Amino acid sequence: MKKYLLLLPLLLFSGKGFSQSNNAQPQTAIADYQKAEFPGGDEAFKQEFMNMVHAYIDMALYAVQGKVTFIFNIDPKGKISNIDILPKFKNNEMFIDDIKYAAKKVKGKWKAALQNGVPVDSKFVMKVNFSHNTYDHD
Repeated sequence: MKKYLLLLPLLLFSGKGFSQSNNAQPQTAIADYQKAEFPGGDEAFKQEFMNMVHAYIDMALYAVQGKVTFIFNIDPKGKISNIDILPKFKNNEMFIDDIKYAAKKVKGKWKAALQNGVPVDSKFVMKVNFSHNTYDHD
């Protein structure tokens, strides 16, 4: 029993010697990233884009109702290079083609996203609620 009492203080105080020390520095080198910008901001793009949609697209042809999510790819040159629409619906491909045409009519050019000072591809997501020939931005 005396052996165990003598070992107890050794076990309690020697734990630090066997423990792992954490001398690693946390990583502070986070990539410098700036999102793509439209002149006047995101709201200016949304307003201009939706004006072009209603000017050039017959929305009654597609009967779009409810929330629609537009996903735009902004390339390193600041141009919209790809558009996707969710959810998918009837005549989706034709609607995307018409949306691409409307997007080309938007005045103003995106300033590309920058990562560590280099222009990169980026995504811009816009949600619109269509209802009876009107739209609301979410």
